[in-house]
Amino acid sequence: MQFKKKTVVITGAGGVLCGAFAKAFAQRGANVALLDLNFESADKIAQEIRDQGYVALAIAANVLEKESLENACNIVYEKFGSCDILINGAGGNHKLGTTTKEFLEKEDLLNEDADFVSFFNLDPKGIEFVFNLNFLGTLLPSQVFGKKMAFNEGSAIINVSSMNAFTPLTKIPAYSGAKAAVSNFTQWLAVHFSKANIRVNAIAPGFFLTAQNEKLLVDENGNFTPRAEKIIANTPMGRFGNADELIGAICFLADSNLSSFVNGVVLPVDGGFAAYSGV
Repeated sequence: MQFKKKTVVITGAGGVLCGAFAKAFAQRGANVALLDLNFESADKIAQEIRDQGYVALAIAANVLEKESLENACNIVYEKFGSCDILINGAGGNHKLGTTTKEFLEKEDLLNEDADFVSFFNLDPKGIEFVFNLNFLGTLLPSQVFGKKMAFNEGSAIINVSSMNAFTPLTKIPAYSGAKAAVSNFTQWLAVHFSKANIRVNAIAPGFFLTAQNEKLLVDENGNFTPRAEKIIANTPMGRFGNADELIGAICFLADSNLSSFVNGVVLPVDGGFAAYSGV
């Protein structure tokens, strides 16, 4: 019961990875609040947790609307009395911030196909959406919940960055840039909160199959796409990660007994991807 009497708030908790986080913290004794714009997805996971005899509550919340987050915060405090650990897991990419090809060639400049996206016709609205979801969607919950967390002992905020923040992947400049911003913000906030009893760190997952990326990595026959094969070839462990393989890292960063002097780090969990030069 590592987190007994602690309350953990998780944004984006209706997704694969953050849903796994919610289950892990509940199994370790925490009261867990699952925040998600898609209430049904979060509530399904919360019900699974309750069915196992643990404590969980789903709350509809939009990480880009401060009023929505303040309402969620009020519900958390009415139900559980505190927020000790905040996990900013909401994020994602958008096709409008994604190029069609990995490399630009001269003939691409003459391509008039409406579905073809080069760097030069990336939609600013798509870029804006991705940046807002990932960066503002981390900053705003930190503002709302962090204001009260400062009165607790041993509070922790954990952001979810990405290996894209270290080395950007082809085709997704908006997502890579937004996650780099999350990593930088993690360091900034760790310094800013260092006198206020709140540690701030992040995990940087490598490649995990989720509902968001499955269509890009697995074809209709269940086989890996060429992009997925390239990822596997450049991951020394030779496979995608499983959601449960993030649990140890995030629980370590959340536990003030284990990581009381760990502050402002971005911890890769990537199967060796960042360490491999490809040769």
